[in-house]
Amino acid sequence: MKILVSDPIAEDGLELLRTEHDVDVNTGLSEEELVKIIPGYDALVIRSGTKVTEKILNAADRLKIVGRAGVGVDNVDVAAATKKGVIVANTPEGNTISAAEHTVAMMLALSRNIPQADRSLKADEWDRKRFTGVEVRNKVLGTIGLGRVGIEVVKRAQGMEMKILAYDPFIPKDRAKELGIELVDLDTVLRASDYITVHTPLTDETRGMVSDSQFEIMKQGVRIINCARGGIIDEDALARAVEAGKVSGAALDVFVNEPPKGSPLLKLERVIVTPHLGASTAEAQVAVAVDVAEQVLAALRGDSVTTAINLPPVRLDAMNVVAPYIAVAETIGAMSAQLIGNFDAIEIGYAGKIFDTDLRMVTLAALKGVLSQSMGPSVNYVNAPALAKERKIKVKESKSVESDEVQSITIGLSGGGESRSVTGTLIGDGMRLLDIDGCHLDIAPSRLMIVARHENRPNIIGPCCMILGREKINISGMQVSETGADGRSIMILNLDSDISDALLNEIRTVNGVFDAEPIRLRL
Repeated sequence: MKILVSDPIAEDGLELLRTEHDVDVNTGLSEEELVKIIPGYDALVIRSGTKVTEKILNAADRLKIVGRAGVGVDNVDVAAATKKGVIVANTPEGNTISAAEHTVAMMLALSRNIPQADRSLKADEWDRKRFTGVEVRNKVLGTIGLGRVGIEVVKRAQGMEMKILAYDPFIPKDRAKELGIELVDLDTVLRASDYITVHTPLTDETRGMVSDSQFEIMKQGVRIINCARGGIIDEDALARAVEAGKVSGAALDVFVNEPPKGSPLLKLERVIVTPHLGASTAEAQVAVAVDVAEQVLAALRGDSVTTAINLPPVRLDAMNVVAPYIAVAETIGAMSAQLIGNFDAIEIGYAGKIFDTDLRMVTLAALKGVLSQSMGPSVNYVNAPALAKERKIKVKESKSVESDEVQSITIGLSGGGESRSVTGTLIGDGMRLLDIDGCHLDIAPSRLMIVARHENRPNIIGPCCMILGREKINISGMQVSETGADGRSIMILNLDSDISDALLNEIRTVNGVFDAEPIRLRL
């Protein structure tokens, strides 16, 4: 078979690929150039440089796998690849240590003004006083996100005697305690930290999560580090905060646009930058190249691809039965995770005769839906159980297969004295939500929704809808549930456009509304 490598990877990976197949290395290709040549290839190996668009995938008649040497797959149209039947695989572990070490290096360089002092001395200046720095010992490091890289950063910061605060609504408190980390809410991290580092994937929920309002509540003189993904921190807001003196310095390895030509951050003396070097070590380059080569070779042999982002290894006979419910499980898993903060238990319940079969793929889809809300695209059908175990999340599965039951899947999450649940099914070709937190309803989910718990009495629904109407946000669907056992009802609003945090908080203040959560789904 033929493999195209369209971004540079380490020779170790190329040699491994060549042991079984023909390999062409052709980098710097435009979309048009890739469209012309991709029909002749069975596999495509990329890094962050190649954009694998729907147009390219539609032209790929023989393509079986896109292998990403690295973690992020935001440069791949995963939905189009899935529709085409092309596996998308990444290498989530190969660059973990390198990214963590680079984060710590950036933090220390920021603390001691190393890049600025280097430039000054090379300009024949000797200005020691100007570059007086600060120690990191006894300082508070606030970590937003505790994935693989975030945890490795914390371990190194603890070795430098820093106090750690962390915000990650999806990691159990027992796991955090085991790591010696104090879990707090996001506002506490922002208010109490001397240094703030972000380690979340870039998703619709995390894009711009640190912006003007977040900078306002931070300590005067806070230092910011982002070696994760460009876009998590609002770059314009960061520039304003640095210019105003609120942020005493920032260290950035990633940007919304790379290279970040014209960015105001590049003109600020107190901002130090590197050109996306987090994974740029000799060791990481070799590790991700070998990892991606192994995944590509497995796919071309027909073996299991253990880091597949989109397609599970599943027998055809089992897939014929459970395939329609895989999307249901993943969707309601994602929805349930957005309704609750900290949880340490997942319960997946199946009801109906159709579920008297091998349900492992549906359960994996449910876990992927739940965990990907905090861990992003590194979660897949293969690694989801291991990630749940690593975070000490208990997973329980139950079946009730009486013939007269409605075919449905319920996913319940619990932790910290709170529990939430969502039940879904298929009616024809359409997905339906049948129950939330014990409140019965029947509504199709949409990409954007608000789920609110409220008293069952007049003059609640109207004010909520009027708030949205005032801002010209269209409600394309709506349903209010029966009253649940706790005397509360659930209101679901299907929206045509997203809403701001301020607008959501206004809905939460409507008299009789207990809570309101935004739901964002990939449908």
